Amino acid sequence: MPYRLIATDLDGTLLDQHHAVTPLTAATLQALRARGVALVLATGRHYRDVRAVREALGVPAYLISSNGARVHGEEDELIFGIDIEAELVREISAPEFSGDVAMHYFMDENWLANRRSPLLDALIREEEPPYAVADLQGHGGEGVYKVLYVAPHEHLLGLERVLRERYGDRLYITFSLDFCLEVMAAGVSKGEALKLVLDKLGLAAETCIAFGDGQNDVELLRTAGHPRLMGNAHARLRGALPDAEQIYHHADSGMARHLREAFALAD
Repeated sequence: MPYRLIATDLDGTLLDQHHAVTPLTAATLQALRARGVALVLATGRHYRDVRAVREALGVPAYLISSNGARVHGEEDELIFGIDIEAELVREISAPEFSGDVAMHYFMDENWLANRRSPLLDALIREEEPPYAVADLQGHGGEGVYKVLYVAPHEHLLGLERVLRERYGDRLYITFSLDFCLEVMAAGVSKGEALKLVLDKLGLAAETCIAFGDGQNDVELLRTAGHPRLMGNAHARLRGALPDAEQIYHHADSGMARHLREAFALAD
């Protein structure tokens, strides 16, 4: 199958168990770029984080960040962006939602949090976190395109239920990791963002192979003509896409291994 576009999640998919790019993954994507295959990195991470992954890969890539709230081109031009209504940001930041969690605001120029979180900080490779601790209760909510709640999974399941009951028709609510519950504007998803990239490139969905492992990858994989589930895929994702092919584990450079087989790249 002559795939023209690769769309991939990062954590649990392209990145290994240390949240790093492996040499095999970088070499594979560089070889495919030389063949004219385009790349889309699609993640819940902040735009700045995704750029760092692209640099580590050493290939141009379109960037879908914050689950589709921002889409940037290969030259970092903004293709799409949508914020959460400021009033909604204030409502879902009330103490009943934020009191027992680490809450984060994603904005273009800032990343703010109400407190540090060891759960999230374990994913950060830099010595200092890329966010600043601030009094979010005093924030007006303007310019926020993602609200992230970080806490143990059982606590977040209850929070997810309440948010869906009250705001399910006004917000997009998803898990990126078991301890990361993410909220964006309604209509946002990795899948909708991928449609924008496909349209910009003039490609049909059938030319795209996509990889994912988490609950926030459902729409991305449904949009692509050729969805692939990682061997470590979340049970909710497997349940949502029971017919999708399951491949190798991310810790074994599983995406790269599958691509090398699909494109008949020499080892």
